[in-house]
Amino acid sequence: MGTFNKGILGGFSGKVGNVIGSNWKGKNVLRSLPVRSSKDATAAQLNQQEKFGLVMGFMSGMSPLLETSFKAYAKGVSGVNAAISFNLQNAISGIVSPFSINYAYALVSRGDLPNVLTATAVAETGNRVKYSWANNQGFGKAKGTDKAIVVVHCAALKQSIYLVGAAERSVLTQLIDASAFSGETVETWLAFISANGSVVSNSFYTGSVNIAP
Repeated sequence: MGTFNKGILGGFSGKVGNVIGSNWKGKNVLRSLPVRSSKDATAAQLNQQEKFGLVMGFMSGMSPLLETSFKAYAKGVSGVNAAISFNLQNAISGIVSPFSINYAYALVSRGDLPNVLTATAVAETGNRVKYSWANNQGFGKAKGTDKAIVVVHCAALKQSIYLVGAAERSVLTQLIDASAFSGETVETWLAFISANGSVVSNSFYTGSVNIAP
């Protein structure tokens, strides 16, 4: 059942007939219910559904991160939607099904802050991943006080772990506990966020890492 909060011109939530009301980012929104089509999906539609499912499986465990790491591109949409849109356009490999994600082209952070020029991620004892990078403070807007963002994604489990505001750029290294992915291969990224949290960098893909069982 739908409700009007302030009369016919006020806020409306719920379902009335074939109309759904909701509030999104402080705005009252009305939309019609989708009409189920009796036609079979076309090949193009099935391809798009597969691609969307891949990206959703990749990004679903990063939602809180993406609201911060894609905020510069969240104009009228959420950071999650901005991230999904970018990766749908840039990180899908394959001309026909089955498609896959090219993690080297995927971004888990996008912004104008310079990232480091070189970085690595390797497995450490205790199911940890160690990130190392060369300090490039002073390059453009890069500062030694910028904080690392490290991301570990396990495609097999469709789960991710990450740290935001970790070691400073000048520290050159950061560890993250990846024991949740023991025995699995994971994908890794490094990015940076300014000390005041106002700007982030594009993420740097630091490769696949095998987490020992």
